[in-house]
Amino acid sequence: MFAPFSKIALRKSTSGLTLAVLMTVAGVDIPRPATAAETAETTVDNKSTWHGFDRYDFVMDEETLAITPFKAPPGEGDGIKEPAKGQRRCVLVVPKEEAPGHPWSWRGCYWNHEPQTEIELLKHGFCIAYTSANATLKPGKEWDAWYAWLTEKRGLSPKPCFIGMSRGGQYSYLWATTHPDKVTCIYADNPACDRESLGRLGDLAANDVPLFHVCGSIDPLFPDCTAAIESIYPAFGGRISVMVKEGFGHHPHSLRDPKPIVDFILASVAEKSAPAPSYLGDKVRKSTFYGTEEAYEHFANDEADITYRGPFFTGSYDRYQFAVAGMDPFVTVLAPQKAAPGMPWVYRVGAAKRTDKVDLALLARGFHIVTGPVPYNANGPQLAQWNAVYKHFVEHGFSPKPAMEGSDAAAGEAYAWAIANPDKVSCIYAENPILRSLMSNDPLLDHLEPLAKAGVPLFHICGSLDPWLKDNTLALEKHYRELGGKITVVLEDGIGHSPLVVKDPQAAVDFIVSHTAK
Repeated sequence: MFAPFSKIALRKSTSGLTLAVLMTVAGVDIPRPATAAETAETTVDNKSTWHGFDRYDFVMDEETLAITPFKAPPGEGDGIKEPAKGQRRCVLVVPKEEAPGHPWSWRGCYWNHEPQTEIELLKHGFCIAYTSANATLKPGKEWDAWYAWLTEKRGLSPKPCFIGMSRGGQYSYLWATTHPDKVTCIYADNPACDRESLGRLGDLAANDVPLFHVCGSIDPLFPDCTAAIESIYPAFGGRISVMVKEGFGHHPHSLRDPKPIVDFILASVAEKSAPAPSYLGDKVRKSTFYGTEEAYEHFANDEADITYRGPFFTGSYDRYQFAVAGMDPFVTVLAPQKAAPGMPWVYRVGAAKRTDKVDLALLARGFHIVTGPVPYNANGPQLAQWNAVYKHFVEHGFSPKPAMEGSDAAAGEAYAWAIANPDKVSCIYAENPILRSLMSNDPLLDHLEPLAKAGVPLFHICGSLDPWLKDNTLALEKHYRELGGKITVVLEDGIGHSPLVVKDPQAAVDFIVSHTAK
């Protein structure tokens, strides 16, 4: 049993009186979280130093899970030896002054290997924790007991930040996916992984746990671990950022200058949940949306060329799925970090993809991207439902004239709604459109006059080799100009129908921004 806080001691220090509050456990004093007027100073036998910071050693009995102070044997230095059979070694390193909320990092394996990230975190007020882990000492009830001791008895944050290298990455994911509501973030370095953890990544995503990987491009674990997680996690709406050291293998781990890693952990701890938008309806599901763009840079300290990508570097956006009252299918909204004046928005058919450069650029400009509903028990979008969704957003402050958007056959549905509501459309943007519709039985090319009379401008980007180009975009271009309408067509040379690669989205973005502003 752990005794309650029991002793207050006043000691002289070089700077005057220092107040240290101690907790008695099994007859030995150990530190509890310091307040602004306190420090972690103690004089118990389990105290030593680790890279200039106070270190406290403990031992856990694997059978009873009792945790007692332990004096590190001579010769360990900053390291740690394997525990005796039936025991686990536990280490807690404390900063000079703990940051608000008592944040801490938990290393999954290989104590003191490439510790530069943890040393920097200590300077930012983090505690650093570890419990013995190797090929046979896997996460289990012992990790749960160490977590409970640190959070309930020591008062640390209920959501640690994990640091895992190689097998340590595997162990970090194993514990985190088992306890997805008890994790702030995971930094994994050339991690191993297992199918059990991969199968539970959706639980981490549901708790919005950001991930950060640093890997060598030729690390043999990369294809089956990091690449797999980078593919799976965004599909669940989760966030993962990756730094790939070109030509590096499994070692060395980390970065010589760990600033990107430390900044990621600090940002994760500092994150605050934004209030729910007023336009949300019923059955709300929140996730994250971000692009696939990447950058390439030479890191002189590591003598490495590093490719990096993901939301930590590019930013991310909240994605909401919800039902409008009285409607079976859901609506999807990609929300900008800050809405532009007038609440401009894009009303599109078909979900936005992470490769959609135009939508990503518009999000950065403060646009909302709204994907209209497609019911489960009908062949396609229903005009009445789209009218109801439009009304819902306008009543919640959105601009009364959204930009319409669609690609492929979905562009035909965008045209169908615009033709039925020409006074409610600022412009239409389409990529490789196929001008047919399930929303309307009328041939779209024969019913463009309402759009031309309303002065709705059109903008198409098409592959020059798209087999649909002549009978759709070029036919529309000719007819729309005969009606007095304005249309811009941009051809991407040598590109076919799918996937369409928009090389430069700026012209389309400028077109949409200028016409929604009007």
